[in-house]
Amino acid sequence: MRLFYYLGILFYTGFIYLVSPFNRKAYLWIRGRRGWAEDLGAKFSGAGKTVWVHCASLGEFEQARPVIEKIRETIPGYKILVTFFSPSGYEIRKDWPFADHISYLPTDTPGNSDKFIRIVNPSIAIFIKYEFWNNYISALHSKGIPVFLVSGIFRPDQHFFKWYGGFFRDLLKKFSTIFVQDEVSSNLLTRIGISENVIISGDTRFDRVFQIARAAKSIPVIESFGNGEKIFLAGSTWPHDEGIIARYINNYPDRMKWIFAPHEIDQSGIDRLERLLKVKTVRYSDSGADLSDARVLIIDNIGLLSSAYRYAYIAEVGGGFGRGIHNILEAACWGIPVMIGPNHKKFREAVELCEEKGAFSFNSYQEFVGIIDKLLGDSAFYFESAKSASLYVSKNTGATEKILKEIYSKIIDKAGS
Repeated sequence: MRLFYYLGILFYTGFIYLVSPFNRKAYLWIRGRRGWAEDLGAKFSGAGKTVWVHCASLGEFEQARPVIEKIRETIPGYKILVTFFSPSGYEIRKDWPFADHISYLPTDTPGNSDKFIRIVNPSIAIFIKYEFWNNYISALHSKGIPVFLVSGIFRPDQHFFKWYGGFFRDLLKKFSTIFVQDEVSSNLLTRIGISENVIISGDTRFDRVFQIARAAKSIPVIESFGNGEKIFLAGSTWPHDEGIIARYINNYPDRMKWIFAPHEIDQSGIDRLERLLKVKTVRYSDSGADLSDARVLIIDNIGLLSSAYRYAYIAEVGGGFGRGIHNILEAACWGIPVMIGPNHKKFREAVELCEEKGAFSFNSYQEFVGIIDKLLGDSAFYFESAKSASLYVSKNTGATEKILKEIYSKIIDKAGS
């Protein structure tokens, strides 16, 4: 299995090189890893105490962020390195000020992992959610460097629980502590003989969205656009859910004001969305636009969505007609009903929110209409749903403190003594 893993890494890397002239994300993936050893050497050679945090992409970074910020606050003597696998995370957060350095993670080969760890010499390493890179984790383990998995979540269909999964099960045993989101994950790990290094801590994203809600910015453009009307905000949308929502807007434009914050904000995507709509539409970037008679506002930049949800009466979170929904908690933390597409079963928070009627799944235009009509037509139903969303987020906060307490008690104090 080790050979297949190594060949898989080489094949994937070769494929990225092959398509990089034609695909911007692939190009950024390749370009961002050039000269990585020199860059890290300039930052960390002889650095002393370093915390290394690795995230796959932007979503995992949001899970890591409360942990990183608390480490920065409580043990400022440590340097912090954040690495990303994906350009969608690195390109957006490469200038984030709470880290001493942010970079791509070099390809997971034995040579790269040994060189990386020799240069950085981390005191501890923290991997987020789904990141299981064999050579890096094995190298950390062999050097006696504690490695933690934060906000891990496990499902029966993963490699760890298959007959051929011995290679992957051995990898889990190399973590000093695996912090999992729920009891289901803990029970799955127990079934394969991994329990002594497992702690149920919850999901740090709850702490992150709670932080966002407390520090949210006012957005005057949205306030002017809403002008006292109810607002429906569709966040991180993709073409399928945009099509359903646009159809409803065209049929019932005056029931609410409507805001889209598409996941992809390239010119062609925004143009396509505007062509779907038969009502007056303005873009957030058009500072001189007349908002008085516009029914739809399109947020065509990055960074506003988490604060923009505060203005919504109802929210929709995209991705549920593709690979999976985006962060539903960013909307739910504001105490508003949330709508999502059908592909959400792998997301514990989405399943639980639907069970508690704080969120609603739709698979078609007809189902979308039924949910909207119920929320707008039955005020008691609406406010019960909004209350459920708010309570669900608040009762699940606290994962960051549990994780850091364990890390500090086992590792940081010992390393500093």
